[in-house]
Amino acid sequence: MSSRDLLLALVVIVVWGLNFVVIMTGLQHMPPLLMGAMRFALVVFPAILFVKRPQVPWRWLLAYGLTISLGQFAFLFSAMAVGMPAGLASLVLQSQAFFTLLFAAMFIGERVRVANLLGLVVAAAGLSMIGMQVDRIMTLAGFLLTICAASMWALGNVITRRIGKVNLVGLVVWGNLVPALPFLALSWWLEGPAAIKGALSGFGLESMLVLVYLAFGATLLGYSIWGRLLSRYPASQVAPFSLLVPVVGLTSASLLLGDRLGQWQMIGAVLVMLGLLINVCGGWALDRLRSRAAAA
Repeated sequence: MSSRDLLLALVVIVVWGLNFVVIMTGLQHMPPLLMGAMRFALVVFPAILFVKRPQVPWRWLLAYGLTISLGQFAFLFSAMAVGMPAGLASLVLQSQAFFTLLFAAMFIGERVRVANLLGLVVAAAGLSMIGMQVDRIMTLAGFLLTICAASMWALGNVITRRIGKVNLVGLVVWGNLVPALPFLALSWWLEGPAAIKGALSGFGLESMLVLVYLAFGATLLGYSIWGRLLSRYPASQVAPFSLLVPVVGLTSASLLLGDRLGQWQMIGAVLVMLGLLINVCGGWALDRLRSRAAAA
């Protein structure tokens, strides 16, 4: 990977890792579902006027928008609003890698390798250890909602694979045409007109900066660069960078929000990271070992 692309990959990791601190900041001023509606409205407009619609049937755009956008962020924003710390959210959300593995095997027949299963077991042990520490620095509802967010992200990943090669920026922009109105309807129904009115009447510069970061930084910039890297390099070379997202998330939450993990949660976090590492790199390592054994 060239030094320029390496720098771009690190930019994405930092942007996505800081994303969780930004979300927590936004939740101080806006209810979660309203924040989702405003985020995706800003993603779509005015970008949709300049970005060509990808050659994808509308049903797949709908499925993409309802899972990776509406489902993932409705659950994630709600999880953080009801007691999921930003740093832990960045870590637990990475369980999407294993949900993607399971859903891809179930729905599109992808093969599951031994390394994938080993990584799944190790990460599941870590998540269980984190989950058993509820009511100390997180709520059970927050933990479970984050798991739901990870599963929706995974379904979106499988839908993206089913769609195949497509302009990722176009998919992000046009796919996000879907969630804004459902987010607003859910906000009206679950959060109520009074909460919406209060958030809009108190809307200030900090709220605007949060939405700009979420829409243009985490979504348009992040996915555009990530898609560029995936188009230029093998997924096995790009995917390991995603392991750094929870590292940035946990570090930034500790420095900027004062989040602290207990001893058992720290051990659980290490196990989750180890499981992710085995899932991403384990197959490559096993192949190298087999090659060396065959050569010997």
